[in-house]
Amino acid sequence: MNARRLLPLLGPLLLLALAWHLKHPLLYGLRQVETPLLLGLALGGLVWHRGRSEHLPRLFRLLLLAVLAVTLGREGEYRYQRAAVLAGGSPMQAVGQHFIVGYSDFAEVRQLAVDGLIGGIYLARRNLRGRTLADVAAEIAELQAVRQRAELPPLIVAGDQEGGPVSHLSPLLEALPPLASLVGAGDPAACARRYGRRQGQGLAALGVNLNFGPVVDLRPAGADQAHDRLTRLAARAIAADPATVGTVAAGYIEGLGERGIRATLKHFPGLGRVEQDTHLRAGRLDQTPAELAEDWQPFRQLAGQLGAAMMLGHVKLAAIDPQRAASHSAAVVDGLLRGAWGYDGVLITDDLNMGAVYDLGIGRVAAEALAAGVDLVLVSYDPRQVYRAIYGAARALADGSIVASRLRHSEQRLAEFIPAGESRAEAGSNAKIAAPVSFRCPDAPADSRLAARKPPDAG
Repeated sequence: MNARRLLPLLGPLLLLALAWHLKHPLLYGLRQVETPLLLGLALGGLVWHRGRSEHLPRLFRLLLLAVLAVTLGREGEYRYQRAAVLAGGSPMQAVGQHFIVGYSDFAEVRQLAVDGLIGGIYLARRNLRGRTLADVAAEIAELQAVRQRAELPPLIVAGDQEGGPVSHLSPLLEALPPLASLVGAGDPAACARRYGRRQGQGLAALGVNLNFGPVVDLRPAGADQAHDRLTRLAARAIAADPATVGTVAAGYIEGLGERGIRATLKHFPGLGRVEQDTHLRAGRLDQTPAELAEDWQPFRQLAGQLGAAMMLGHVKLAAIDPQRAASHSAAVVDGLLRGAWGYDGVLITDDLNMGAVYDLGIGRVAAEALAAGVDLVLVSYDPRQVYRAIYGAARALADGSIVASRLRHSEQRLAEFIPAGESRAEAGSNAKIAAPVSFRCPDAPADSRLAARKPPDAG
């Protein structure tokens, strides 16, 4: 078949690729129209083909029929899995309480919360646009109230408010400079503690009880970070020196804790040396654990600190598990962290919508993470992927791939991490937190005040 006859096939081939990836996170912006659009274009193409069949290869029609079949099959599969999750039952609830999910539909996430099918929510900018602090705080308070009436543990309410370029709850909460701006202070630990208290006051007033910070990855060496277009680690990391990172992060965690906010050390095993952006593709570290000891120093120093979880990045540690990223590797979670390090704190994955792991099958990765000993699975950017993820994890529990005793141990860690009945700020708090300001520690250098910049969409 010559190039001229192949050219008309490009359209159907593109539609077939889109159908195969129906409801992919990269197509999130088309979510409301992608299925009817694909069906409509395929049907329209078939009608158009009828009048021009003598000029078009037969494969054109076959490809369009394949688009119809794959689109309907993918849509049907998704709806089946969603219905199975919403029907509830012990396996769905057993794994569901280990998921933190973003949301765009409050009624939908409220039902998941009251049915015990999720363990937490993630607040994103979409949940804050055009709304007041009191509006959002009242919404969160309602979710916590329905959980209490259902005799379920309190929801984990997570936000990504690092300061600096990642301030996802601003401008509703004040935009503080990055923690790196405190490094030059005479007493950076004390400044970080005051910073944490101030930031924690706003988070508590909103109803957040878990913040996805601090970043304790070491700042990357060298100025060329062209590969890092979404993570932007150089703008977010505290410092390149592990002792400095540990000092500032420890003060910050303590300050958050004084306001009842848990922190998150991220992103183990460290992104400072990673040459891939895990938002788009799998990251890899080829160094041995001995060679990474300095990178891991802040994680090890702070891992035992009360009120801090650890986020696992989608990075493969080739020397330990060349097949799976740390976020779903039993060798890393159960072998290195739980075993060699003796870490029994809360572990949470980075968002499973990220390109580094999503195409492996979000249900498979979620199941492997829980089976490995991870406590919380994050599904934030594209919230409705949570149905695929919970369904896959529930099937793994049913077939024994996830050991039930491991989930029970995880439930105990979570209960101790955010205890039931812990006091939270009431909606409508009078805390003055809405105006973006620059944080100035009294003994910090004058040039430490950085204006907040537009943050990326993911942590």
